[in-house]
Amino acid sequence: MSLAKDFKEFLLKQNALALAVGVVIGAAVGRVVSAIVGDVIMPFVGLLLPGGEWRNWAVPLTHDATGKVTNAIKYGDLLGQLVDFTIVAIVIFAVTKALLKEPTKTCPRCAEPIAVAATRCKYCTRDV
Repeated sequence: MSLAKDFKEFLLKQNALALAVGVVIGAAVGRVVSAIVGDVIMPFVGLLLPGGEWRNWAVPLTHDATGKVTNAIKYGDLLGQLVDFTIVAIVIFAVTKALLKEPTKTCPRCAEPIAVAATRCKYCTRDV
């Protein structure tokens, strides 16, 4: 019985349970972001990028006896991965910014936005 109690205490004390919930939610959000990028954004990106198999662009380094490329630098794949990463990063930033919008108020002295719960402006240090 002590082992179960110790394990429960560990989960609660070390925030392991909160971390596990965060990982599960993060995985779900990742699938949603991937769907947004793949199904909504990438078709528009495809209109802007050059046609054809640009993700297969490569610089051949070696050929076999039949002339087939056996080793190549696949810069088209690298460019594709960079485009994908950039789009996913922008979507994650936009979703996070929309979901984590913190309520603010304006400092009467310097007019900078500060948290509603703030008692002192972090910009001009005036009590609010």
